[in-house]
Amino acid sequence: MAGARFDLPEVDAFTRPYWDAAAEGRLLLRRCGACGRAHHYPREFCPRCWSEDVTWERASGRATLYTWSVVHRNDLPPFGSRTPYVAAVVDLAEGPRMMTEVVGCGEESLQVGMALEVAFRAEEGDKAEGAVTVAVPVFRPATA
Repeated sequence: MAGARFDLPEVDAFTRPYWDAAAEGRLLLRRCGACGRAHHYPREFCPRCWSEDVTWERASGRATLYTWSVVHRNDLPPFGSRTPYVAAVVDLAEGPRMMTEVVGCGEESLQVGMALEVAFRAEEGDKAEGAVTVAVPVFRPATA
């Protein structure tokens, strides 16, 4: 796909562990050593107490649906070809909220509080620009 992509992250030295883990099927969070709270999206400091004593931690991958919206139109590439899709906010089992997409479920089945589990969608960047495949975390209804 030529041109700009608005669905791929800009991976840098700080976020590389997050994206490498996602490529291996693991979701990571950051946890603060000072106040003990987990947070997402990854930051180099705790957004609650501002401590820089934060480390990577593997998340369980379990979540509950907090809210969602079914997107029927999105003109940014490549989202237009994916419509309709479910943009959602989920509560991770470890505490943080995360923006994501819900897949594998019709919109009529969505319910606040429904159990979800992480899955990963491989997205291939523009090879001409040296991009590689990135695994993006999405959520689907939890099995048993």
